Amino acid sequence: MTKWFETLSGLKAAAWATLQTGVKQADHPARLPSFATVSATGYPEVRTVVLRAADPAQGAVSVHTDLYSPKVASLRATPLAAIHIWDETQALQLRLSVEVTIQHGAEVGALWGRIPDHAQQSYGVTPSPGTPIANALDYRKEPDPDSFAVLHCTVMRLDVVHLGDQHRRAEFTRDSGWVGQWLAP
Repeated sequence: MTKWFETLSGLKAAAWATLQTGVKQADHPARLPSFATVSATGYPEVRTVVLRAADPAQGAVSVHTDLYSPKVASLRATPLAAIHIWDETQALQLRLSVEVTIQHGAEVGALWGRIPDHAQQSYGVTPSPGTPIANALDYRKEPDPDSFAVLHCTVMRLDVVHLGDQHRRAEFTRDSGWVGQWLAP
């Protein structure tokens, strides 16, 4: 019997199932991926985000952020990002190359109303995220729907690595219609 990591279709299915599980389960490794952008000065920036949606049919994922965070400024200059997930249980690494669209205001207004009050606290920090402050707690959290943004990430490339007894790696691209290609690990 063939195992999921032995076929291109199995790897692709496992990758998207992992992403979807990360959206649904707070304790899943895919829930908190690393999200990398390029700063205005050209340096790479990486931070942890919360995965909020994963849609294999559209080939897209999304995360929420404060509109005034440095990552949004970086994405306005260069609307490209990389997402990295390591799932130790499956010995599975996912790397997504994405094109990012920043959605805010009226286009995400309905979503704001579905976010729990405690989570709304993350959108509307004064001073804005990344601003120097004199002391660790010299900021206020004031939930503000105008500070809420969704980073809609169109997946252009999905690099999947299974680090089992025999390592396997495959690439799936939007340009190829998601047809997989084995790569040397």
